[in-house]
Amino acid sequence: MPEYRQCKTGLWDTTVPGIKFDAEGVSNYCRMQQSLMALYPRGEKGLKDWEAIVGKMKVDGKGKKYDCVIGISGGTDSCYLLHIAHEYGLRVLAVFLDNGWSSNMAVTNIQRVTTALNYDLETFVINYEEVKAVLKSYMLAGLPWIDSPTDTAIKSVLYKAAAREGLKYALNGGDFRSEGKQPLLWTYSDTRQLNFVARKFSPIKLKTFPKLSLLQLLYFGFVKKVKAVRPLYYLPYEKKTAKKLLSDKYNWIDYGGHHHENIFTKFAISYWLPVKFGIDKRIITYSAQVVSGEISRPEAQAILAQPAYDHSTIESEITYIQKKLDLSPEEYEKAFKQKNKFFYDYPSYYPMIRKFAKTGKLLAGKLFGFKPGIFEAIDQGI
Repeated sequence: MPEYRQCKTGLWDTTVPGIKFDAEGVSNYCRMQQSLMALYPRGEKGLKDWEAIVGKMKVDGKGKKYDCVIGISGGTDSCYLLHIAHEYGLRVLAVFLDNGWSSNMAVTNIQRVTTALNYDLETFVINYEEVKAVLKSYMLAGLPWIDSPTDTAIKSVLYKAAAREGLKYALNGGDFRSEGKQPLLWTYSDTRQLNFVARKFSPIKLKTFPKLSLLQLLYFGFVKKVKAVRPLYYLPYEKKTAKKLLSDKYNWIDYGGHHHENIFTKFAISYWLPVKFGIDKRIITYSAQVVSGEISRPEAQAILAQPAYDHSTIESEITYIQKKLDLSPEEYEKAFKQKNKFFYDYPSYYPMIRKFAKTGKLLAGKLFGFKPGIFEAIDQGI
């Protein structure tokens, strides 16, 4: 076991895969964060870049009902993004993926914000038997990021909605300054892996579950010309400020921790990952916020000193997860206690992506307008 070390600037430490430290004791994760901040500056330059994107969206949206689509979950980032879009006069189709796990607070938030802004809301409801099959399969497969199928489904639905409406822009609330960049070992998955895991661990065929293969991604990007845009890369944004604004202006309800607006996502982040795998994603999130200046290092350390889950409610939450997934206590216990697996234990696109990373980065630049996290991770060896 390597000697325990922690980044001198953030809180990244030797529990994080692929971490390295330079002569100053600063981690490669911190250097990556600083590099991204230089690549996507905020302030006057960021505002100018964002306004140029807005202008292009409005020009490309002429003659159409909308300028862009925005995925909304009821959480801080996506609701604030709708607020920003309205401030800049964008005509938005809000898209909500209902996988049966959103909290009542999240649904209420979505309704309040979209109604106040007079934005059309399209709700895509996934067949719950298929949702249940795929989430249960990821747990039985012993993988860390058991909610990755939902991530895939959200991207798929957004691209399809944009393409159907003839739109070139799908906006999301991703923000490396407030979220950080997660190691591939913790979170990587793709549609090839999703298909394999679902076939191996479930008798139910995924006939309608939204997926996004590499070919589909290329089709949406190069044929339909749909680009993913992340406005929060350019604009001033702090979660605590955004929460106050949303609460004051839209009567938005604060649901607690990051991604806790979805019950299954909350379980995956706050319990499955830290207890089964020893993975605390908060290290990445709060380290990024320290480097970006949103919170102080002592504040972040105090947060991380607290457990990721609530000891008083976790047993009832686990029971709820079991019932909703039709997992017997014995099946759940077997899945939880089995040997931990990672993405490299099952087939995926990753070997091909890594092999053609140089070409992939060029394609991704044209497809998205920014370098996706997987290429950042490959470059940094994380």
